[in-house]
Amino acid sequence: MVYGFVAMMVLVFTATLHAQQLDSTVSPVNVNSPREQNLLSSEVSPHQSDCGCRNVPGGYPCRGECQKCMIGVDCRDGCGMEQRWADSRRLNFDAYGPGEYAGPSRLSHLGEYRLRPGDQLQTFYLITRSQASGMYRLTPGDSILIESLADAELNRGTLENGLVIQPDGTITVRLLGQIRAAGMTIDQLREVLNDQYMKYYPKPAIDVTPVRTNTLAEDIRNAVGGQSGFNEQSVTVTVMPDGKIRLPGIGEICVQGFSMNELKKEINLRYREIVVGLDVEPILAAQAPHFVHVMGQVGNPNRIQLDGPTTVLGAIAAAGGHLPSGNLRQVVIFRRAEDWRMISTMLDLQGAIYGKRPTPADEIWVRDGDVIIIPARPIVRFDNWVQQIFTDGVYGLVPPGAQFNLD
Repeated sequence: MVYGFVAMMVLVFTATLHAQQLDSTVSPVNVNSPREQNLLSSEVSPHQSDCGCRNVPGGYPCRGECQKCMIGVDCRDGCGMEQRWADSRRLNFDAYGPGEYAGPSRLSHLGEYRLRPGDQLQTFYLITRSQASGMYRLTPGDSILIESLADAELNRGTLENGLVIQPDGTITVRLLGQIRAAGMTIDQLREVLNDQYMKYYPKPAIDVTPVRTNTLAEDIRNAVGGQSGFNEQSVTVTVMPDGKIRLPGIGEICVQGFSMNELKKEINLRYREIVVGLDVEPILAAQAPHFVHVMGQVGNPNRIQLDGPTTVLGAIAAAGGHLPSGNLRQVVIFRRAEDWRMISTMLDLQGAIYGKRPTPADEIWVRDGDVIIIPARPIVRFDNWVQQIFTDGVYGLVPPGAQFNLD
């Protein structure tokens, strides 16, 4: 016991002596030197730089001191040919640093989106109070004031409560009865009334003043607001399987294959045939759902919804990945073209799965409606055949080693 205590004391003394020797050999830090001041300031306060919140193309603001030196393969270097790992070169594979989860904006998915059945559209209605060309023509529901300097008895309506044009497009005036007013300009109606009243007055001096106009545009907008439920001046419609939609006032429109600009032009042209001063702005509220079907030797054969650009390997991964029994050299894709005809292709993805092909040409983008099939390997199909014919068939009826007495 005494021997152990002495040994422990010797060990403590040796460690203390060694620590004192280290302290004597290490020189104190000169905090007044420029290098140490920079290090301390960088640790104590945030790094001050003019990078701030700038969006640096191909990178991110305020790069760190330790930059990675990575190599990789760029399909752009192959001039259209598939690259191999031997073609690796220095590549800025970590260009966005911690912002890689968001990544670059990349190129647009489509040059121009075309409408299809299932797309949901929201159309906003705005009364512009303006007419692009020509003079305003009266419509049913508009109200006017008719005055005569020759006989005040011919006056109809007031500035507060004008004479309303009836649904059949006519107005009723003294002595003349019903006169058609819809479709006329104010000057034309004034001229017609003066000509008609010349039968009774040498100078009827009829004047027509518009009191309330463009009522059809307001009726359409009010109808739209009522359909929305919260007085929103918009209506939401879904493109039907026949490629058409229905809008208040103009009815059915075939919109399948239209771009949004073409749709706006078509809708406003249709409305201008019946009303002026109404501008409609359609927006794409929601796309029709996009799906691919993955079946065969995968973990979870299923229908996969496409929320963005997706490759074949991405779709297979979403279906639970491939099984060891899958033949990745003969992945089949069935596809419907624009006119619904069937087209198909066969892909070899085994090199990509095994990491032997860095830019596999068969790693293509999938399209809405694709059917992806990963068949079983030949050895698996042969094993299934043996299982069915022999194990479950012949041997099921006649077990191996069975003996029969024919006597």
